[in-house]
Amino acid sequence: MLEPGKPDARDLKQLAYQIKVWDSIADVEKRDAIWDSGKIQSPAQFGIEYAGPALRSGRPYAWRVRVWDQAGSQSDWSAIATWTMGLLGPHWSRKSPSEPGDAPPKWIGAPIDLPWSEHESGPAILLRKKIDIAGEIDRAIVYVSSLGLYELQIDGANVQGEEVLSPGWTDYHKRVHYQTYDVTEPLHRSRGEHAISVTLAPGWYAGRIGLTHLSNGGARRGIYGRHLRLYLELHVFTRDGKTHVIRSDESWKYSTDGPVVATDLLDGETFDARRDDVRWRRADFDDASWKPVACNDNGPLLQAMPCEPIRVTQSIPAIAVTEPKSSVYIFDLGQNIAGRCRVTIRGRRSPGDEIVLQHVEVLNADGTIYRDNLRIPPISPLGAPQEDRYICGTSDKDTETFEPHFTFHGFRYVQVTGLKERPQPADLVGRVMHTDAPIAGELECSSDLLNRIMRAIVWTQRDNMISVPTDCPQRDERLGWTGDMQVFCGTASFNMDVSKFLAKWMQDLVDAQCTDGHMPDFAPHPFDPDTRFSRNPGWGDAAPIGAWKLYTMYGDRRLLEEMYEPCARMLRAVHRDSPDLIWRGRAYPFMYGDWLTADTLQLEGWPRSGGEVPKDIYSTAFFAHHADLMTRMATVLGRESDAREFSALAMAVKKKFVEAFVDSDAKIKGDTQAGYALALAFDLLPERMQERAAAHMVEALKPYGGALSTGFQSTLRMMLQLSRFGYHDQAYALVNRREMPSWGYMVEHGGTTIWERWDGFVEGRGYQNPGMNSFCHYAIGAVGEWMYRVIGGINPDESQPGFGHVIIKPIPGGGLTWAKCAYPSVRGRIVSDWKVDGAKLTMNVVIPPNMTATVHVPESGKKEIGSGTYEFESTLTRKGS
Repeated sequence: MLEPGKPDARDLKQLAYQIKVWDSIADVEKRDAIWDSGKIQSPAQFGIEYAGPALRSGRPYAWRVRVWDQAGSQSDWSAIATWTMGLLGPHWSRKSPSEPGDAPPKWIGAPIDLPWSEHESGPAILLRKKIDIAGEIDRAIVYVSSLGLYELQIDGANVQGEEVLSPGWTDYHKRVHYQTYDVTEPLHRSRGEHAISVTLAPGWYAGRIGLTHLSNGGARRGIYGRHLRLYLELHVFTRDGKTHVIRSDESWKYSTDGPVVATDLLDGETFDARRDDVRWRRADFDDASWKPVACNDNGPLLQAMPCEPIRVTQSIPAIAVTEPKSSVYIFDLGQNIAGRCRVTIRGRRSPGDEIVLQHVEVLNADGTIYRDNLRIPPISPLGAPQEDRYICGTSDKDTETFEPHFTFHGFRYVQVTGLKERPQPADLVGRVMHTDAPIAGELECSSDLLNRIMRAIVWTQRDNMISVPTDCPQRDERLGWTGDMQVFCGTASFNMDVSKFLAKWMQDLVDAQCTDGHMPDFAPHPFDPDTRFSRNPGWGDAAPIGAWKLYTMYGDRRLLEEMYEPCARMLRAVHRDSPDLIWRGRAYPFMYGDWLTADTLQLEGWPRSGGEVPKDIYSTAFFAHHADLMTRMATVLGRESDAREFSALAMAVKKKFVEAFVDSDAKIKGDTQAGYALALAFDLLPERMQERAAAHMVEALKPYGGALSTGFQSTLRMMLQLSRFGYHDQAYALVNRREMPSWGYMVEHGGTTIWERWDGFVEGRGYQNPGMNSFCHYAIGAVGEWMYRVIGGINPDESQPGFGHVIIKPIPGGGLTWAKCAYPSVRGRIVSDWKVDGAKLTMNVVIPPNMTATVHVPESGKKEIGSGTYEFESTLTRKGS
């Protein structure tokens, strides 16, 4: 392989590659490959598609690769890697060699509507099947999905590791994901009979989902359905060469007598330990009283899990416990998380004693929990109580331990009542849950404040990656709001490898696309996007902006191809609705615009108007930008006719924007920070107007005492445009600001995640409107992208997607004396470090093989370099550095 780490290894490029694929690892040294690409003259490192004989369903394969560099030197073969094919066919309808003629699995569950009401959470269902495998087991793989959430065990052994809330959230009317687990080890533990046991819970499928009270008919549960279902197929390969297949079918049994008596994602979970008879998971359990399952042949499209699952990734012990009222204990984790708790109950107790856990983000001034922002009554009809209950089962043990199974909460503090003895902090552990996308970028600098802001941004992102990119993890919303991720996707891509996670969500967007071509306000969309929560400018634009951003960061051409037609349909719908090229929108229930600008701040003496960009300016800016992006997409994909159409449309909308909203001095109607930021970010103005517009943007800071008046959609764009046009001192002043409104105020006042509102809490005033006041909301945390690009200096070049070329351009300022930044691109790890000692600047840059870079050394010009490790120096003269 090409090695970037050697100081003298510079300008390394891949000239060619060769890939070989075998039926198994055992075949690598013994048999010819089933596919040999031969020596392919290409620099491609990713996105290379297999081009050999048809691959078999469920089959493991082995492969390896070697490359040639620009000098023609050949590398050694790589280590052997493997992958396993998913199950092919619409209903897994392959025929097993040992069981010819078998039917595919069925969707199985309880044959009755569960005894829940619109207001009460439903119980979990228990399913089991006893199996007997003849022969010595060599390997066993299980494929499983459900309508609802599932937990799978074999002989009482957990086979999912730390995976939770499977199979995740999709539009269950259209598709559901299945997961694959190797279950060889639990089946190897004993010969003879085994038991497969599954617990099903309502989850997103049958439980409450945010804003369901606004759905057609006001249904609060069962938006997708009310009958929980399992779909499973177990393949057991024995050493005699046979394959034994066990499927979900009529032979399974069910019971509703399990310990999870109520569970819901928003409400929480009730676990009655008196009903926890663990024997049901064993093969020797007497299930005579259990009932036969109901079966259904029909279900949604089954699709292999396209991204990382939700996992418990971290355990955080409480750092303190207080007792604001007698026998009311409040644990502090020291960090706002999404997940659940594991609590240890000690001391005196009796069967039936109830322990109640209530989860919140913040406290009242008297140290009690603040729950109003969960929108519990009377704020809204139901809200999200985030309340777990444990009913003790025995007094024989010194301790009992409880951790819920099928819910999650957004919280830092946990109030526990029902304990007979004062607990210790270590008795409660926070269990952090999120879609387990790998951490990617690293950014650290000499400012403790900025480091805390960046940590808060990363935590906010993790807390809101629960199968979809949610707006918040605590109140009765938790939806994949499109506008939030649209502006945050750059930051998200720097912080974590979200290539698979957001590609999955792009499909959710397409699944929820309106019949007229417009896009939804959130995805998945559990209601009817044709009638509500859709068509919002800036929100639906998550489709083209997200697709292009992911293409830029990861070079994923296939995603661009898949998103092209849906994005083109949306653009043509906007054009159809805007015959005069001014997009006025027809969103329901209303147009959000630049959401939560400084006009919404409730501060004495603060301007209550003048900060929000006029809606027609805002919408038309996104219209033009969408047309611009479609021009780029069409060009990349070779759709020349479309490229001409979209280019002409983009130019026409930009021309109309200037005619309608911009005067001869480049002043934009409304004279708002946001208006200038959007116009400059989307390149809507003629070049002769841009410098003047940027100056007006800076002038617009003055009525706010140098603070931002921007909202969700313009804050990041404002920061980037300040830096683009040389207003570095102003940009650094904003990010270093500690007074309200600022990111600094959040972290200086207890925030370990980014708030929804600039003034979510104000010292001396208290909390903002509880109907909408999350303390874990990433939208204005999109400033993280500015921090990576400007402080760290790593900038992707969209003309060479997947970091074929990178622009290294740090801008020291704001009193910083050093910064360290790294990003593991799809081609390798990029490093951009710098430090200032007096007037001397030293930069250290590492560029991986097969990548080129333009390095802007502050006050020393730019350098064009290839791969390798470099050091640059310059002498600074600019004040503020």
